[in-house]
Amino acid sequence: MRVLILSTSIGTGHVRAAQAIEAAFKQHYADVFVRHEDSLSFANAAFRKVYQQTYVDLVANAPDLLGMAYDYADRDWDKLHYGMAFERLNIAKLARLLKDFKPDAIVCTHSLPADMVSWLLCRKEISCHHAIVITDFDLHAVWLCHHYSRYYVAIDETKEHLVELGFERSRIVTSGIPIDPVFAQVKEQRPMRLKHKLAPDLPTIFVSAGGFGMGPVEQILDQLEKLHQPVSIVVACGANAPLLEKVRFASERLSHKQNSRHVIHSIGFTSEMDEYMVAADLIIGKPGGLTSSEALAKGLVSVIVKPIPGQEERNADHLVEEGVAIRCNNLPVLAYKIEQLWQNQERLEAMRGNARKLGRPNSAADIAFDICQLVEGQESVARHPQGHVCERDWRESFAL
Repeated sequence: MRVLILSTSIGTGHVRAAQAIEAAFKQHYADVFVRHEDSLSFANAAFRKVYQQTYVDLVANAPDLLGMAYDYADRDWDKLHYGMAFERLNIAKLARLLKDFKPDAIVCTHSLPADMVSWLLCRKEISCHHAIVITDFDLHAVWLCHHYSRYYVAIDETKEHLVELGFERSRIVTSGIPIDPVFAQVKEQRPMRLKHKLAPDLPTIFVSAGGFGMGPVEQILDQLEKLHQPVSIVVACGANAPLLEKVRFASERLSHKQNSRHVIHSIGFTSEMDEYMVAADLIIGKPGGLTSSEALAKGLVSVIVKPIPGQEERNADHLVEEGVAIRCNNLPVLAYKIEQLWQNQERLEAMRGNARKLGRPNSAADIAFDICQLVEGQESVARHPQGHVCERDWRESFAL
């Protein structure tokens, strides 16, 4: 069996989801030849740079504009074909890979390659199963594909949304967002604190800045200093080296401060995220699909701060609605909100229980198993009742 996983290196979540599925295949199915590729590596260099940099710049400098674009694009798919320009200019290299590799199944963790694969299936240039893994809790129109075998979604509500849009219920699996199989391993809090040199008896707060190391981390630390109870604070800075230095400086400043009650630990990119989450009592940060799913798998309650307008706002809505997170819209009350939560242990334990119930630590393995069943079965690729744009005159695809 040959499985090709296609991600897109915009943000880090889509790539991490692909890596999680790849790891699950390698862990459980030695006879499956699995390959992971970044779909943007098949695009021309100019497009790739613009596509990646535009997202980073909007997140850092104009998140509200990004949110407006996100909402504008979430519209009826027969009025706008999102991937048309990319497919026309960049699909040739990817098509060659698919014809040479001859996969039995293609798994897409981003909407861009999913749209391209659907296009190639429509034109009968390839023949294989097509699985789409939605890496947020909410459904956006860019994920809609006319030719598909499976949709893997985070929650049942997203499954119902797809069914209402005409997709076959039997082909939609509530798997959870795929996370690294290591999150399924049971580890104890105290040993993890000792391993990572954290005070074993102090409450631990994990501050996540995401893969890019973005967000108001310094302001969060300023507010956490106001907590009356001594705490250990772990700050994950991702790939942001300047932020890592700033946090280290803040840690040194705090250690020399008279009557300081707290200790700050800074980490950069780490492969031990699961262990830091086990060590923690709370996680603070943005509600990205992957980080939120990892936290849920470890029963962590989230404190959501400054979600990016668009998908993170929608993720935040679902997490708060499910009773696994609180939201702090105003940083000056961050310490107050955390202390209010800690003083209500009954509520906190209920939220931890909700997190464990919603979490799916075996999501990647479940997806890998289902894809194996899919390939070995007799199902054919499904076609959505709404005809694909390639079946119509190309001019119609740009009609708004």
